[in-house]
Amino acid sequence: MTTPDVELERGDLFDPNCSTRWLVDRIGSKWVSMIVKVLAEEPSVEVRFAALRRRTPGISQKMLSQTLRTLERDGLVTRRVEPTVPPRVHYALTPLGHSLEARLAVLRDWAEEHMRAVGDARAAYDAAP
Repeated sequence: MTTPDVELERGDLFDPNCSTRWLVDRIGSKWVSMIVKVLAEEPSVEVRFAALRRRTPGISQKMLSQTLRTLERDGLVTRRVEPTVPPRVHYALTPLGHSLEARLAVLRDWAEEHMRAVGDARAAYDAAP
């Protein structure tokens, strides 16, 4: 996915070329929300790559690496490498990343509060002729 030029003012979510649309798509991925949550649980401590992988069930090493690189590029995560053999790589949320976590927490709360209603609606839809 290519990155549109960053706009200086609010965008138009309905414009396919809008940076807002691109960013909402990016942060809406399940892996981003899981990784941000794991890093937010350790606010004053960096988390090593292997620990992130263990605490993010179902993610492949490649997908975790790609997602972390993207989060780092977007300014949401910092990366620190210890020059050991093998290298130890540590990640932490930036202040911008913490601000995203606060918003994602609200979304997770909403999902948990409304899981049953959505499940009931799905069951009713699937049962309809």
